[in-house]
Amino acid sequence: MSAELRFKEHRIPEKNDNKGKVNVTNLVSRLNQEKKRERNSNIALSVAAVSAITVFGIILSI
Repeated sequence: MSAELRFKEHRIPEKNDNKGKVNVTNLVSRLNQEKKRERNSNIALSVAAVSAITVFGIILSI
């Protein structure tokens, strides 16, 4: 992921008076979003690899 894209997705945390406390709900939702992104990128990479192998196999069989 490019640095520019990361910068655009970066959110400034809201200022809370709850210093020292962690909002577990936000952490879990961020974790789930990151897992979804990683799973989607893994699927895309797998599809690209299988497609490349298929095309290479078809070229060899000709």
